[in-house]
Amino acid sequence: MINLTATEIADGVRSGKFTAAAVVDAHLARIDEVNPQVNAVTVVLAERARQAAATLDERIAAGDDPGPLAGVPLSVKENIDLTWSASTSGLPFAAGDVPPANATFVDRLLAAGAIPVARGNMPDIGLRWDTDNDLFGRTLNPWDPARVPGGSSGGDAVAVATGMVAAGLGNDYGGSLRLPAHAAGITALRTSAGRVAAPGRAVQPLPLSLQAMAVNGPLARSVADLDLLFGVMHGADEYDPLSVTVDHPSRYDGPRRVAVTVDPCGWGVDPGVASSVRAAASALAAAGWEVAEVEPPAVDRCATIWRQLSATENAPMLLTPGVFPGPLSAGTVRYFTDNIVDVDLLDTSAAYQGAWAERFVHAAAWRAFHARYPIVLGPVTTQPMPPIGFDLSGPAAATELWRAHRLLVTANFLGLPAVAVPTGAAGNRPLGVQVIARLHGDHIALAAARDIEAAFPPITPVSPRS
Repeated sequence: MINLTATEIADGVRSGKFTAAAVVDAHLARIDEVNPQVNAVTVVLAERARQAAATLDERIAAGDDPGPLAGVPLSVKENIDLTWSASTSGLPFAAGDVPPANATFVDRLLAAGAIPVARGNMPDIGLRWDTDNDLFGRTLNPWDPARVPGGSSGGDAVAVATGMVAAGLGNDYGGSLRLPAHAAGITALRTSAGRVAAPGRAVQPLPLSLQAMAVNGPLARSVADLDLLFGVMHGADEYDPLSVTVDHPSRYDGPRRVAVTVDPCGWGVDPGVASSVRAAASALAAAGWEVAEVEPPAVDRCATIWRQLSATENAPMLLTPGVFPGPLSAGTVRYFTDNIVDVDLLDTSAAYQGAWAERFVHAAAWRAFHARYPIVLGPVTTQPMPPIGFDLSGPAAATELWRAHRLLVTANFLGLPAVAVPTGAAGNRPLGVQVIARLHGDHIALAAARDIEAAFPPITPVSPRS
């Protein structure tokens, strides 16, 4: 059963082909088998998951509708509220912080029949492109344990890729869904800003960059699963003033034009990455899309301002003693300290205001560009996933990573939806691309990703390699 997609599991449970209990037991057994090798799952929710599965099976036997996600086993990232365990954000001093209520989108998934079976690992408060912390330790990349699994939703990505769960829940402030999905050889949807409500119901002061650039979304082994999960998750709630309800069309019937950027900004691209982008472009062309190599607007400025805003807003939080009730891991502090060395911090009101004002200009330019090209196709990252420790090897490495992720963070900067989708594998290296659509064009990104996916054989679930 671990080979089945979320859609296949839900169809099978709903039809009576197999029970939710059997699905949950199969995935719990897979966790027991695989997780000791990769450390992707932090907490196994076996008892609660089995209770939920038994209840679901009873409802089905009584003739009730079990919901569109009947029996689908999920992982839930450590910073998304689920009352079954603490929301730690990877912090030792938060190990007892069990939330009083679920995130609204978690409640929606539960009501639709999904069953959380585990929590997914992450770096401290999600601020690394790797997955490691002092509470749970390091998550290993199942394709190559010498290379990082990406972050910050690395635990959930690895859990999905190895068949421990059918789908995962994560978030994305600087590529934290798409990058680990890419590293694991699975799909992920960075949703439009506001389409999925906050990861918890607590209301507290929130930096502007988090308000504008951070989103929650699903990871899965197929684009159809992303669509299924998003269709349940999306919509406003009464706790998140930034959340919105927008219709989610079941299909896209608009213009099918694609702007392909193989090497955004001309800053350099790995040959394997370039080949992946061109292979995806050929797949879209074969599916009837009109494809042209055209550079989207000002990726260099979008990526630069994303870095400036994130560094400026996070510096006081991370580098001021006493902000947290306990210490952050040495790796997170080192990573962030190295990251701000080469950044012109926006440390005057004029500079800070100017950055947000410039964002409006670039958002307008992308809106006009998307009117001509509804899809932008390009790399998730322009370089292979780095070896463990690279991001802590100094300021130059931090800048190199940011440059590689320039198109990744551009979508965050502008609040745009994007889907990471695999395009095969080369040895122990998954290959893939991302597609970016206009604001609230999540269905457009999913449509293009589905056509890319159809051209390549699936490469997961995968068993960990040594």
